[in-house]
Amino acid sequence: MLNLSQNGCSVWVAASTERLLTPTAVALGKFDGVHLGHQRVIQPILHSAGSEDGQGDRGKLAADSPVDSIQSSTWRSSSEHIHSTVVTFHPHPQEFFSGQPRALLTPLDEKVEQLRSLGVEQLVLLPFDKELSALSPHEFVEKILIQQLQCQKISVGEDFCFGKKRTGTAQDLQILAAKHNIPVTIVPIQTDTDELPKNIDCINSDVMDDSRISTSLIRQTLAIGDIPRANRLLGRPYSLTGVVIPGQKLGRTIGFPTANLQLPKDKFLPLQGVYAVRVLIHSQTPDTSPIQSLGVMNIGNRPTVNGTYSAVEVHLFDWSGDLYGKQLVVQLVKFLRPEQKFPDLEALKTQIQLDCTIAREIFHSAY
Repeated sequence: MLNLSQNGCSVWVAASTERLLTPTAVALGKFDGVHLGHQRVIQPILHSAGSEDGQGDRGKLAADSPVDSIQSSTWRSSSEHIHSTVVTFHPHPQEFFSGQPRALLTPLDEKVEQLRSLGVEQLVLLPFDKELSALSPHEFVEKILIQQLQCQKISVGEDFCFGKKRTGTAQDLQILAAKHNIPVTIVPIQTDTDELPKNIDCINSDVMDDSRISTSLIRQTLAIGDIPRANRLLGRPYSLTGVVIPGQKLGRTIGFPTANLQLPKDKFLPLQGVYAVRVLIHSQTPDTSPIQSLGVMNIGNRPTVNGTYSAVEVHLFDWSGDLYGKQLVVQLVKFLRPEQKFPDLEALKTQIQLDCTIAREIFHSAY
């Protein structure tokens, strides 16, 4: 068991087989982002998992503490039930090999929440270390999928690789699993159809590579501030989830109070600048629906006030009330402008007023 989440909850990993929910229908991959391509890989295990009637029990992860629910064994189980299970790695393999920390589109808590919303029952984090990375494709199937997970069905993407030096392909997995009568679904690579030429005959491999839905492409679109495309690839708005902490309180001196967000350290941040955002304000009272609001957000170093560190600050329209300690989910809608240094606070105030006007127009046109 590894204590990995931001809120101190625990997630079972395959190295700790006690109370692991078996047998399983497994979707294999890194799944950072849980984007549209990932969702297609996960879908087959949702259809197959369940009792003999094939219907399965959807959405069993507890909403109040999605990670902890795996530990608490609050699952409905029977001898026939096959548990829909996403199997991924910690740390990210790229982080393990490079030795450098990697910012994630979906840190652990966010990933669990997205999987829960899809109806996934169990998340298994394989500890990616020298021992795991040295397993041959055959050993990975035998030791991890067969012995530990008691796998009954597998789903992977077309480009999935596994085993030592990534020598195993999706087709190899299909052959190895077939020896145990385990079916493997190989899901074709998903593309962003809005980016493809209208004339299908004009599509070449370079165009396909530029339009294939991937974590790397989403990171690239966020890095240049192309929020509509990033949201389209994800199948939902890219969000920043954090707790409101005290800041310098300079915003209120110019009439634009802001909520200063503390984010997970491994959260991937988009291009620095100002965004139009939708915000969900979560209550600390259980079973209470979040309050929805609109606003603008700035990501950056705040050069006008000689800021020395990067901050994420949100100004909510028409809001009054204490936000300290509350969790906000900030959904990015559109990038408005890069961060810039103004000659004085009055000039900054004028620009923020303009930002708010533009953001309101964007929201108004959306309805």
